[in-house]
Amino acid sequence: MNLLRSAQPSLFDRAWLAIRYPYDLVRNPLDALLAIPGLSFLLIPTFSSYSTSLNLLFFYLTWSTLILSNPPLKVEVLGTLGIRVLFYLLPALAFLAFDGATPNLATKLKEHGEAALPMGEEQGGRKGRWWKIAAISTANVLLGVALQTAVELLFTRLLHLRSALKISTTLPMPWGIAIDLIRGLFLREILSYVSHRYALHHPDSPLTDLHMSWQHTVTAPYAFVANYDHPLPYIVHVFLPTYLPALLFRFHLLTYHLYLAIVSLEETFAYSGYNVLPSGLILSGIARRQERHLMGDGKGNYSCLGIIDFVTGTSLGEDVVEDITEEAENNHVQERLKGRAKRGGRKPKSRSRS
Repeated sequence: MNLLRSAQPSLFDRAWLAIRYPYDLVRNPLDALLAIPGLSFLLIPTFSSYSTSLNLLFFYLTWSTLILSNPPLKVEVLGTLGIRVLFYLLPALAFLAFDGATPNLATKLKEHGEAALPMGEEQGGRKGRWWKIAAISTANVLLGVALQTAVELLFTRLLHLRSALKISTTLPMPWGIAIDLIRGLFLREILSYVSHRYALHHPDSPLTDLHMSWQHTVTAPYAFVANYDHPLPYIVHVFLPTYLPALLFRFHLLTYHLYLAIVSLEETFAYSGYNVLPSGLILSGIARRQERHLMGDGKGNYSCLGIIDFVTGTSLGEDVVEDITEEAENNHVQERLKGRAKRGGRKPKSRSRS
């Protein structure tokens, strides 16, 4: 008995597992995807399968220990909170600090210049309401975590059903993760379009005035604006379209947290207001459409990615297909120019005299 008790993880071990969990969550499932036969050969021919196997083994041991030594609800709630903090709140805070500390440099990176600075003159300066927007945005994120907790308590404690999300020591298969992510993001796209257009911008909806008097009073977007709204519009437009796909398809908790990390990063960059983003082919177009919606009084661009707006004809400015085509052409032109520059820099071969 003493040996069994001593084998249990200490409080320090549990704290370390909780801190390391978001990092392992993002790194190891991606390694698993790249470890698929053929895919790893095509994408990373120099990558060793032994290191991937060891990473997955360590992650499995970490995950199993975390599940077996903690209540499932605790793992879900703390993991969800950690993902939102790591992939949304901290980056949004970093962007806000960057804009406030280096306004001259930030102005050059913003799509709308000084007008887009959270602490700029047009936003009320340093005594403006940027702090209120950040505080309400953070409160809404916490509200979403609280609602997710309430759903789990409803399922498991009151209705005595299985948990809303699948929580087990078994790791999801890579293809299962990919399929769940694709259908989850697509369903989120549909739900966000319907709720945004018909619940928040329809003249007969009671939520329209709330949404317009909160989020649409911001003159230019920055990261905290993504979750800044009255709590009711936030639940309808942000929380439910994000959470309902995971609930409907009953995501594995690891898949849900990976899905939530993608959504959090999309929110962060789409509302950042910067014209220089990590992925010009995807994020730049999303960011431009969000800006046009916010600064165009909500007359179009209702979906997150712009796909449903393209299908229904509610795109403002360039639609998603035009954005992708333009970005692809620009990337092709840049590659051709680089190729010509390299060829132009080559020294001509000396001809041998006969």
